[in-house]
Amino acid sequence: MKFRNFKMVDYVVYGRGCFNQLDEIIATRRKENKPMIFLVDHYFEGKALLNRIPLRGNDKIVFADVTYEPKTTQVDKLAQQLKDEFGTVSGIIGIGGGSTMDLAKAVSLMMGNPGSSADYQGWDLVKFPGVYKVGIPTLSGTGAEVSRTCVLTGPTRKLGMNSDFTPFDQIVLDPELTANAPMNQRFYTGMDCYIHCIESLEGTYLNEFSKSYGEKALELCRDVFVKKQLWDDECDDKLMMASYAGGMSIAYSQVGVAHAVSYGLSYLLGTKHGIGNCIVMNHLEEYYPAGVKEFKYMVEKNQIEIPTGLCKGLSEEDFEKMINVSIGMKPLWENALGKDWEKIMTREKLRALFEKL
Repeated sequence: MKFRNFKMVDYVVYGRGCFNQLDEIIATRRKENKPMIFLVDHYFEGKALLNRIPLRGNDKIVFADVTYEPKTTQVDKLAQQLKDEFGTVSGIIGIGGGSTMDLAKAVSLMMGNPGSSADYQGWDLVKFPGVYKVGIPTLSGTGAEVSRTCVLTGPTRKLGMNSDFTPFDQIVLDPELTANAPMNQRFYTGMDCYIHCIESLEGTYLNEFSKSYGEKALELCRDVFVKKQLWDDECDDKLMMASYAGGMSIAYSQVGVAHAVSYGLSYLLGTKHGIGNCIVMNHLEEYYPAGVKEFKYMVEKNQIEIPTGLCKGLSEEDFEKMINVSIGMKPLWENALGKDWEKIMTREKLRALFEKL
């Protein structure tokens, strides 16, 4: 048996206020006359966080429009603009939620690889390292800060650039940065972590490496969304570490049914990843009965509304597009249902599931 030799994040700093060390952290990675590009979630336009970004020389803040999840066209356009303006850059620093961090990883890779980012959607297709990249989450749950993928919607599919060149060189985990996030956003993003822990821990790919991280992440999610009565600083701290541990748990494992189906939803309708997972998880009693029961309890306890009726009125062609994207996520289905998954999850069964959403 051959074991995967995974590339992880090189450096991690954690703690309240550690964002203030960013200038010092990136100083040694600066190249003469080559700027650091701070790719910041557009949510922070006009907000105080911008004043804390350590701009030097010709550094530039670029706002990432993450109204929808990152597209390959968006990645290619941004990478080309940076090449045209600067030739190359010292680094890309993604500050925001999962979409912003995925965008930062993808742009970094495209600064060092030819063609379009759509050419690299898949497993181990990236051939060259990108420029230095830093991930700074301002929401907790996606695990994008530690994962070896950056999920992109391309012309024909929604699929990540999964490679050993994808992980960040540095991450800065400062729970203070998540303090002002709206409750529904915290919930949807936190549930991304909860759901991928359920999928990992009940999957066929599970081993002790994944299990140890997944169980801890699940415990932290339960502390926040089941046991706590009011949101406080401790919740921010715990959820940030749940996100980290949850991301680590799927390095040697995989996600499952909820993620596979939500990719189809997102590809066609632009549904954001966290809320998409919640919409799907609401209907997965057949696959994760205990997890879905607890999920529904957390939804009720935290007074969150999960959208319904997204697939009403869709055409046959629309359903076919969603099914094609979802069914193409083979490692996810194999992890969830085993090697004979195609006999279990037929196109007809998947269609019936989409019709419920």
